[in-house]
Amino acid sequence: MTNLDPTPILRHLGLPDSYEPNPRTAPIDFLHRHVRTLPPNLLKLFSANTTPKQRTVVPAIRNRRLKYIQSNPPEFAIANAKSTWPALWEGRERPGKEQAQEEKEWAEKEFLGDGKQQVGKLGNLLGGYEEEREFERVKAIRRQRAEYIESLPEEDEDTDDEEEEAGQEATTQEPSPAETEDMFLRLIKERFIYGFLESVDYDKVDWDERWDGDLDRDAEERWFDDEEES
Repeated sequence: MTNLDPTPILRHLGLPDSYEPNPRTAPIDFLHRHVRTLPPNLLKLFSANTTPKQRTVVPAIRNRRLKYIQSNPPEFAIANAKSTWPALWEGRERPGKEQAQEEKEWAEKEFLGDGKQQVGKLGNLLGGYEEEREFERVKAIRRQRAEYIESLPEEDEDTDDEEEEAGQEATTQEPSPAETEDMFLRLIKERFIYGFLESVDYDKVDWDERWDGDLDRDAEERWFDDEEES
């Protein structure tokens, strides 16, 4: 990914065309030095030759992601997160219940006015359809994930046995529903910060200077320390 014209970037900073590191051939090194001095419209150009995962090594960008998470954005609310990343959710309840309830409420309140008997039947029907659609979507995603895992090379049997025994010991006591949700949200946020989360717009965070702010450095270090320990 090298489709980036460095000319407007270098001109904005008053740098020569021969400047190194070059924004096109060494974008991460360039961002390390200049990410805080470039406006969003020029920073967005780096989406052409960097990935969210690669940009994670730039402290300013990683901090922006952390600051964004701390603002409690709606996509990281538990119901939205379950729907968007069902393959990462390990809870027991059948997926699609939130969507089904929303479909039912829409039918009851908006679709048929005061025809309560008809509305109730339609709401139940639509709710059932929506839950079934969501359930099938999640099954397909989880099936694809399982197929991918099965396609990976098998490890040494002794190692597998040891890992299985360790896993059994660690899961003798199942987490509560609240703990399961906490672990799920923690996983989602970690994957977002490190550039592994799919179906999310990294550009709106990575290139937005308003997420710089006055980040509490101690809080930031504690967050990453806890993540490494877990």
